[in-house]
Amino acid sequence: MTTINEVTKFDVIENVGVLTLNSPPVNALSANVREGLDIGIKKAIENNDVQAIVIICEGRTFIAGADISEFGKEPKGPSLFEVQDIIENSSKPIIAAIHGTALGGGLEVALTCHYRIAVNSAKCGLPEVNLGLLPGAGGTQRLPRLVGVEQALKMVTSGLHLSAEKCLTSGLIDKLANDDSLLEDSISFSKEIISENKPLKKVRDLNGKVFAARGNEELFTNFRKSIEKKARGFLAPEYNIQCIEAAVNVSFDEGIKVERDLFLKLISGNQSAAQRYFFFAQRQVAKIPDIPKETELLKIKKVGVIGAGTMGGGIAMNFANVGIPVTLIEQNQERLDKGIGIIRKNYENTAAKGRITLDDVEKRMQFIDGNISMESLADKDLIIEAVFENMDLKKDIFSKLDLIAKENTILATNTSALNINEIANTTTKPENVIGLHFFSPANVMKLLEVVRGEKTSKQVIATSMALAKSIGKVAALVGVCPGFVGNRILAQRQREANKLILEGALPWEIDDALFDFGFPMGPFAMSDLAGLDIGWDKETSRSETIREILCENRRFGQKSGKGFYIYDENRNKLPDNDVEKIIQEFAGNKQIKRREIEKDEILQRCLYPMINEGFKILDEGMAIRASDIDIIWINGYGWPIYEGGPMFYGNLVGYDKILSWLQDMEKEHGSDFSPSPYLEKVVEEKINIFN
Repeated sequence: MTTINEVTKFDVIENVGVLTLNSPPVNALSANVREGLDIGIKKAIENNDVQAIVIICEGRTFIAGADISEFGKEPKGPSLFEVQDIIENSSKPIIAAIHGTALGGGLEVALTCHYRIAVNSAKCGLPEVNLGLLPGAGGTQRLPRLVGVEQALKMVTSGLHLSAEKCLTSGLIDKLANDDSLLEDSISFSKEIISENKPLKKVRDLNGKVFAARGNEELFTNFRKSIEKKARGFLAPEYNIQCIEAAVNVSFDEGIKVERDLFLKLISGNQSAAQRYFFFAQRQVAKIPDIPKETELLKIKKVGVIGAGTMGGGIAMNFANVGIPVTLIEQNQERLDKGIGIIRKNYENTAAKGRITLDDVEKRMQFIDGNISMESLADKDLIIEAVFENMDLKKDIFSKLDLIAKENTILATNTSALNINEIANTTTKPENVIGLHFFSPANVMKLLEVVRGEKTSKQVIATSMALAKSIGKVAALVGVCPGFVGNRILAQRQREANKLILEGALPWEIDDALFDFGFPMGPFAMSDLAGLDIGWDKETSRSETIREILCENRRFGQKSGKGFYIYDENRNKLPDNDVEKIIQEFAGNKQIKRREIEKDEILQRCLYPMINEGFKILDEGMAIRASDIDIIWINGYGWPIYEGGPMFYGNLVGYDKILSWLQDMEKEHGSDFSPSPYLEKVVEEKINIFN
């Protein structure tokens, strides 16, 4: 065996040259890997004893994509295009031997090989769209020539990974290998190619499947419609489609030019920058600087949830989904039965959509039981309180849990805003108390705010973060303050939105502005969905806000058919003249002179105070990193990924511009717009908050 460089080795087995890559963790296409491929293939071609060449990888995977860390840096060594050219034009057959995953640039390398073999467990895909990009090394031109146009469209616009079996039936690979004998099977396949004198197949020349789609504009029109909702606001899916259209309608070389031009537009744009930032931020959020990696985790084998309502039931489902037994606690049997019934219905609805089977429904329900006695929680490793947002009620529950729970049981509250330190101090073990703020619906939303109390132990924090990952959540560690991070920032937007409707903007104008920005819905549509009567008390209501007036008129939102909007039988929302009159009359009584408000002002008023609050949160140490705030808002509140989150977006706008705007607004409208001292410092000292 010959060492080519630090990540590449070359060997000749019988008459087959074997080029082995080993660049942990995922054999990404770094400069070293490209160099190894370049030199190794040239060496194999020059070797008279070699009649075929196998490219294989050590470790857990084949080449799993580009080296993202090299993006934006001065290129080193041979380019990927140069490596591909050498492979494709080799005078000897080259076989890609795939295990693990062949993704992005890794699959694009395999596509320039003459043949591909993969183990049964392997998967292949072009996931660049998830980074706001498209395959930039011929992937959009070669893939449809093998798998067909429809399959290629699905893959490049979703990042879909195909199983090895699907790869075989679609034509992406030529042969399956056993999981434990890939090298041996690859050599046997190579010998078969040699002995049968099989042609050196260049994928670029296989035009049958793309020519079959020529003139079929309806195919692309229908596909665009099918992904319209999911792809809203994103550039990359559309650019990927345009590349596949080029594969169908023009020559391979012309298609490559289209692909390259569109790739350069994406990689130099803000959307891809935001999506790549999100990719790394989502991995960074799990890292807690002051908690050692070796911290011993508590074992969570049994869970209790107090409250079988919407939140409690949704929380319970997260544990049942992964096979952790969970006991629901309610005040009486009627409420308990209702809560468990809703859980079953939710599972059955999921099964009806084909996402799980009816057998899955029964299996998951077996992990959920109920009880009306808190004493049944005595053997639980984690107990989560999910009752009404009432401090006295929560303190009472935790004082009881203090007497019931085991010594090391984690006691968690799902409060969205209340002081966890105050709750913890009702127990004798405040170090065991933590906030686990699930977002509604708890069985769907990915975000989990893990709220660290002043006495919460590192072991409890580490266990909670690990547990969140095990139940499929993205956990962000935050500190104790009103609203924590997500709702604290949300309050800024809600305040300004409520001001704006009095000053002249209508609820649907504000909602439309934020929807067009990329949010799934605006603040007033969101309020209607949640229910305007949440927290509203008929006895104490005094018509002091628009919301109170709407509730007094039994306009509770979608559930009553009227709220800020009026709803048809399918819950489609429509603007309502009655609401406009209510707002105008209320503003008149407050002597507020209404005016026309443009979309840009709406966005500034709603978004810039959020960014300012983010700086206050960082200054107070309530979030570890600026990127953690962005992760919270993308995963929990629907901030569009392609805008990167409030802190990233603020950087795009320019923190100096936002500071100047806040200063002007403070002079005109008062302390709601007082700039964060940290924002002022960042602007003055040109601090990079993302380091």
